[in-house]
Amino acid sequence: MKIVIVGGSGLIGSKLVEKLGQHGHEVVPASPKTGVNSITGEGVADALKGASAVVDVTNSPSWEDAAVMNFFETSTRNLLNFEAAAGVGHHIALSVVGTERLIESGFFRAKLAQENLIKASSIPYTIVRATQFFEFLKQIADYSTVGNEVHLPSALFQPMAADDVATALAKISTSSPIHNTVEVGGPEQFGLDELVRRYMQAREDPREVISDQNARYYGIAVSERALLPDDPQLGETHFEDWLNLSEKQSSKPSLQPV
Repeated sequence: MKIVIVGGSGLIGSKLVEKLGQHGHEVVPASPKTGVNSITGEGVADALKGASAVVDVTNSPSWEDAAVMNFFETSTRNLLNFEAAAGVGHHIALSVVGTERLIESGFFRAKLAQENLIKASSIPYTIVRATQFFEFLKQIADYSTVGNEVHLPSALFQPMAADDVATALAKISTSSPIHNTVEVGGPEQFGLDELVRRYMQAREDPREVISDQNARYYGIAVSERALLPDDPQLGETHFEDWLNLSEKQSSKPSLQPV
């Protein structure tokens, strides 16, 4: 089965390419690095020849309101048009749990626009909404830092390992389209402030996490349950297991030539 991964050089895309390849599928990692650009259309038609499924895990290089909207609308329209011409039978897109509750942000307005374009197209589809990734906990902390303090609300969320996201996408991309949305999430719920505090303590980060109900999540005011999935498929990786594994991987010596 030929599967094209658009955004195949990124965090999720590279993991997905590896997982599908291990199961004997013909996998095409499509990104500007490999000569495939979903914004300009360069290389897309050739990449899609004979493809049964296309998985879109792209992300905008800018979160500025107009730029991110232009990215997701242009990229998605181009992909859907090229897929229709190539006879692709399944379009899979990675989106975010709670998108419709987070539209104070231009990024999430753009993701909702992307979802709506997919639903309105003629291509059979599955939209996969994932919760936040463990790998982005430092980014959340950095975004919320003021001086030496990290201000975060105690809103609940159910983060997951990027590897589990890729596993879910691999399974879905080799299955029939459901013309609907699937949610995936981690096996545990945490307070946003609580988990970032635990992460930073484990990393010996000296910044202090301040629990602040007026604080925002990526600039968005969130209610207690706005970030939670409704009835997700659960990943297997628990936070402590991911943390221990990531610490071991980061402590491995770099195999750089002398």
